Amino acid sequence: MKYNSYIKDTVKVSEIGFGAWQLGQNSGWKSMSENEAIQLVEKAIDYGVNFFDTAPNYGHGSGEERLGKALKTTDRSKIVINTKFGHTHTGTTNYEASYIRESLEGSLKRLQVDYVDSLIIHNPPSSYLDGYKNDHYELLETLIEEGKIKAYGASVDTYEDIKLLISTTNAKVIEAFFNILHQDTARGFDLAKEKDVAIIAKIPLDSGWLSGKYNKNSNFKGIRSRWAKKDIETRAQLIEKIKTITGEDTHLAQKALSFCLSYDAVSTVIPGNSNCNQLKTNVESVNYPLSKNTIAELEQFYQTEVKPLNLPW
Repeated sequence: MKYNSYIKDTVKVSEIGFGAWQLGQNSGWKSMSENEAIQLVEKAIDYGVNFFDTAPNYGHGSGEERLGKALKTTDRSKIVINTKFGHTHTGTTNYEASYIRESLEGSLKRLQVDYVDSLIIHNPPSSYLDGYKNDHYELLETLIEEGKIKAYGASVDTYEDIKLLISTTNAKVIEAFFNILHQDTARGFDLAKEKDVAIIAKIPLDSGWLSGKYNKNSNFKGIRSRWAKKDIETRAQLIEKIKTITGEDTHLAQKALSFCLSYDAVSTVIPGNSNCNQLKTNVESVNYPLSKNTIAELEQFYQTEVKPLNLPW
């Protein structure tokens, strides 16, 4: 496992992080038991993973609770935890500054820790990212002074949101929607490096499409039922073209993660892992690096064939 710089006063983070959405009960994934969730986290630690991304709404709080139990016997100083604010443990949204402290205190209690390394605003409307117009960031600075967080930022989907946040706040962490099929946020990576802002690449496998396990005949339930038949057919065609570029079929997921990690600005990627086999596959991506030529081809492919389609997430 390779480790990259994250934020000041925190250990370097594993380039393969752990997206913990699936740990909670009724999280939109196939439910797992608490024992299965704990074992999955422990196996990740065995593989060298030390970065864990969670949120209050993952399993209505049960995701954080289970992650906290799994990490209880681990040296806290060697583990990096990122949680969020905005989507609540009750299933509602509340982005008001007055709710930040209450949300964080709930997360700390569920995680059984005294602090989190970073607290980010969870996919907020763009208006909340403007530090000149919101009092959120003054409070977040106070939480740093109190030792409850080490840094703050936001989870965003576009370059414009990255630019707005970095330009108007002292945010040091951005969780960016970034994968082979969604490369808009990469336009903000140079600015992030210039300002010492760590990038967490979220949805790196495009909700499973870049694992190679779906095709035009796939049917989806739960959160993935958001795709219309035309969306499914379009993505299936794009995946076949990506396989041609990478020269890979059986190792597409690893190549997709390696694509994200080929950018110096990216500190870690957070693929979901619903079982130990998926976890192992994700960790093994470090063994499948992409050549500069292949990366350039995938960038060109995005610009000419994918970007004009405005693919829904």
